[in-house]
Amino acid sequence: MDAFKLYIDGQFVTGAASFTSLNPATAEPWATIAGAEQQETDRAVEAAARAFTSEAWRALTASARGKLLLRLADLIERDAARLARIETLDTGKIIRETQAQIAYVAEYYRYYAGMADKMEGATLSIDKPDMETWVRREPVGVVAAIIPWNSQLFLSAVKIGPAIAAGCTLVVKAAEVAPAPLLALAELIDEAGFPPGVINVITGFAEQCGARLTAHPLIDHIAFTGGAETARHIIRGSAENLASTSLELGGKSPFIVFADADLESAANAQVAAIFSASGQSCVAGSRLLVEASIKEAFIERLVSKVRSIVIGCPQQPETQFGPLCTLRQKQNIEQVVSRTLEQGAKLIIGHEPVHKPGFYYPPTILDCSSVPAAESVVQELFGPVLSVLTFSGEADALRLANGTEYGLAAGVFTQNLTRAHRITRQLRSGVVWLNTYRAVSPLAPFGGYGKSGFGREGGTDAALEYTTTKTVWLRTSDEPIDDPFIMR
Repeated sequence: MDAFKLYIDGQFVTGAASFTSLNPATAEPWATIAGAEQQETDRAVEAAARAFTSEAWRALTASARGKLLLRLADLIERDAARLARIETLDTGKIIRETQAQIAYVAEYYRYYAGMADKMEGATLSIDKPDMETWVRREPVGVVAAIIPWNSQLFLSAVKIGPAIAAGCTLVVKAAEVAPAPLLALAELIDEAGFPPGVINVITGFAEQCGARLTAHPLIDHIAFTGGAETARHIIRGSAENLASTSLELGGKSPFIVFADADLESAANAQVAAIFSASGQSCVAGSRLLVEASIKEAFIERLVSKVRSIVIGCPQQPETQFGPLCTLRQKQNIEQVVSRTLEQGAKLIIGHEPVHKPGFYYPPTILDCSSVPAAESVVQELFGPVLSVLTFSGEADALRLANGTEYGLAAGVFTQNLTRAHRITRQLRSGVVWLNTYRAVSPLAPFGGYGKSGFGREGGTDAALEYTTTKTVWLRTSDEPIDDPFIMR
């Protein structure tokens, strides 16, 4: 089996723990993983703290930090095929998706490389005659970046890139589920020439590693992507060190289709929105809100497209739909869908066994029009389950779309431009896609409202998350300062 080590203070090391990673397509072990417990977690944080104050890092210019990121981008591009293979083996994501996504990840590092020497401060027109006052942007310090298993090379790029551009150092924690791609990335971080301790990559279980990391007294900022319940634990842990936090959490994103939409385009986008990555995406368009007058026609198009999806081995280029990452996730989805059907939803397609080894669950569509509060409608499943609701008119569509604790993303399909503007203003979502879905770019901020978290990743907003401001006052008068005890 392949073996992956932790990366701490510029060295690849074994951990106090170790575990086996399963290939979701076969349910068989394929790699051994070194796991961090408290001792290794402390070593990683201490290494990042030393690096942050070291002469080697402090003396590095912003432009030089940018060149390190450019070097890392080139190495990712060079090894994209290998990284894609590892991610497919470890997570079950189809190879055509991991290859495309990893190829684009390099662009995120290039974007933040260019931003490294553009972290500008400001001069203030202060209201005092003998003062010059300016504001500096400085790195916030040591960052704990906690990455989920899905899209982990992308989700680490939107943290590592801006943090390094700002001048921070990091401990990157991969999920204990399928962490191999991030541990493989550590090899390229080492090759790129980052000073020891600037970027450390570890993995481990919640109590021994994650909880210790987020509450560690040397951590200054926590950047987390994952579920709301874990986020609550992180916030409680950060009460110990008062670290600032940025949280990119889950979603229950509405996909709104009006009667005037291009139905073929909308159907293709809806299939991509919910069934790409087997639905294991925080922005999955898992709630279809379709105008009542076109419901039957639109569902017919969707069902036709779902029937043609090629389910198979994720390593085969012709496969369009692979397994879920874990058996636990598959079992949870099966149970929620069964309860939703008991609550009165109607099965349109799916929810039948897939006769393949591994953790497969088929593309599934449920008509929940008569039970809008059914479990599959309100709960983030992180899987290939689409819940269908109908609406009549804009007000009804907005009521349903905003009727959730989440607020990460939304899709709207209409050819009415003024309606698109009206809807966009009123949707409580951090990202709104109009007549498209799942478009991302390093130039664009990404994040949500409500239970979907706070803070932004992507764009200049992300880089600012890793800075703090320092206000500098300079007295310009040559006259002595007045005696403070003499009133004039």
